[in-house]
Amino acid sequence: MNDLDLILQAAQEAGELALAAREEGLKIWSKEGGSPVTDADLAVDTLLKTQLTAERPDYGWLSEETADDPARLTTRRQFVVDPIDGTVAFMKNKPWFAVSIAVVENGQPIAGVVHAPALNETYAATVDGPATLNGQPIAPSATAELFGAAMLGDAKMFAHPAWREPWPEMRIESRNSIAYRMCLVAAGTFDAAIALSPKSEWDLAAADLICRRAGAWLSDHKGRDFAYNRPVPLVPSLVCANKALAPLILSRVGHIELP
Repeated sequence: MNDLDLILQAAQEAGELALAAREEGLKIWSKEGGSPVTDADLAVDTLLKTQLTAERPDYGWLSEETADDPARLTTRRQFVVDPIDGTVAFMKNKPWFAVSIAVVENGQPIAGVVHAPALNETYAATVDGPATLNGQPIAPSATAELFGAAMLGDAKMFAHPAWREPWPEMRIESRNSIAYRMCLVAAGTFDAAIALSPKSEWDLAAADLICRRAGAWLSDHKGRDFAYNRPVPLVPSLVCANKALAPLILSRVGHIELP
């Protein structure tokens, strides 16, 4: 079984487990730093780690819900996983959460799956194939101006008075899962997604490949590409857009110096 088929199968099983656990009732607590976690997050993480590392014992492992092992830095390939991306949506019985699984080699994803089980949407890509939604090729929108664009992000951020130039009127919505937001841009459902706050590699890795193979733009707010399996698996920000809107967005946000 190739890597994509392996992670597709694992993501489907993980999604079924997540939905069943939510139906039964979740135990919820706060992690260090204050973000919520549920018993389902941990159960899905255990399922994925057990299945995937059994099939690929030489691959490293990086996951939001597993204590980091620096041994991953010495491996040729790694699984980069968010067992439930969008835990807040998941625990509030909303559908906008996803299982995100990437295989990374030399700092770049070579296979990726983002599976939203409550929506029956599975986005996938390999480094040499198309990006797909439920097996059908996807592509970004052709929107070429910000006015009227469909934007995923924080409405309060866009309305903040400190911008050098006010943002034009846009349709601004939010989705809890970062990976799912990126896939919505890759599929043309939304035109762009912006986050001016740090994101973890497990939020991004699978959707990064899906976006690039679909033909979307992906970078931090200064236009820098991402690399994965780094000692500190964190990036400062996210700009995800079709390629016509990306330069318009970067020209507005690139001057910002984030802490």
